[in-house]
Amino acid sequence: MKIIIINGPNLNLLGIREKTVYGNESFETYFEKLKGKFTNLELEYYQSNVEGELINKLHKVGFSYDGIVFNGGGYTHTSVAISDAIAAINTPVAEVHISNIHAREEFRHLSLITKECAGMITGFGLMGYDMALYYLSTKS
Repeated sequence: MKIIIINGPNLNLLGIREKTVYGNESFETYFEKLKGKFTNLELEYYQSNVEGELINKLHKVGFSYDGIVFNGGGYTHTSVAISDAIAAINTPVAEVHISNIHAREEFRHLSLITKECAGMITGFGLMGYDMALYYLSTKS
């Protein structure tokens, strides 16, 4: 089973930025742990700070992969284009947010992509990625 994790803007700074919100571990380090936990999955990771690159990646993998774990970062709340890209593909998408977006600034409470995703996991730190992978790997 082939699953890709796609992270959006500023998530390349995990472990460096706002440690009280996002923790002190880089995503690359955490990704290695995920690969060790989910040995039955073929996992890939992609990150971009550029909206169009995220859309291109969704288009590229959205018809051939078994699942996508997607954290759109700030684009979650602003990008109709990413929402449309998710709607256009066949591969199921699990939306993940490290922080609880509903406990933060009001503008973060709205996700434009949730309606196009299988579900949203928010507020469980990096463990949200584990939850999403578990869901996608057991989905028939």
